[in-house]
Amino acid sequence: MASRQRRGAAVAAAFVSAALVLTGCGNGDGDDKADNPASTTRTVKADNGTIQVPADPQRVVTIGNTGLPFVDMGGKPVGVTKVRDSELGLLPADQRATFEKATNLGDEVDLEKLAGLKPDLILVQIPDAEFKEIETKLGSVAPTVFWGLDTEWKALADGLAAAGNVTEALGRQKAEYDGHITKVKQQYSAVVASTKFVNVDRYASSDPGTFVIADIGCVEIAQDDLGLNFPKAADGADPLAYTALPFEQLAGLAKYDVITYPVDAAGKPTTTFAPVVETNTWKALPAATSGRAIGVFCPGNNSYGAVNRYLDSLDRALASLPAGK
Repeated sequence: MASRQRRGAAVAAAFVSAALVLTGCGNGDGDDKADNPASTTRTVKADNGTIQVPADPQRVVTIGNTGLPFVDMGGKPVGVTKVRDSELGLLPADQRATFEKATNLGDEVDLEKLAGLKPDLILVQIPDAEFKEIETKLGSVAPTVFWGLDTEWKALADGLAAAGNVTEALGRQKAEYDGHITKVKQQYSAVVASTKFVNVDRYASSDPGTFVIADIGCVEIAQDDLGLNFPKAADGADPLAYTALPFEQLAGLAKYDVITYPVDAAGKPTTTFAPVVETNTWKALPAATSGRAIGVFCPGNNSYGAVNRYLDSLDRALASLPAGK
């Protein structure tokens, strides 16, 4: 999943009647303090300011990009906006069950349906302009905490954990993440220092006979946090992943020492990428003939749990590399 390709949540056009306003459930900056004593509430900071939220929220609704990360940290939302089936298919079984148990608010945010869930907290990450259209209405239903699409995934995890009271789970995930990073840097220090990598991919929307050199998604973790040498776009330029390349240009990958490509949880090339590995050009690449074309599973790069699964797969892939160049 591309971290620079964030999805938004559209807004239902229907007007929300005054009956949807729930007493004592504002954003914490009005006259509702008597209904929310300090002993049962706390404040969190987000892109929409300092918000007073329940100390232990029980009925959380997630909108936009907040759903999967919140569930990843053990959250159990009562309402979610729709995500693609391909994303749900990458979740562990227990997380998928939790997500599917929540009321699906659809591609559009049906505010009347949302209010009927009687949430005590709403978590949102959508485009700023879309949030502005519904900010007041959401705030009349329950305390609403918003992050814009520019919020980096680690900062979003911190914010979600603080607002949704899942900081203990986040702490465990961060410790696991730190362990992965330390192990890879230490165990594969020579590989990190001397190897020219390239990450290739295909999308479901790719034209037949094309692939991309991908510098977005999980590979950003390998680049930024591990220091692996992958090609990436110049500052200010569009990602390399936005340019489709014909299969004929697969031969140009011969200049790289190691090729990484997408596989599913079972370690097989993804259905979308399979046409690439079936070409004679791919099979003839030095990396492919020497065991240096390695598949890596990327279940997502927007939460610690998903990134930890990616790092575990990358660790095993690096361990499979033959000695020497």
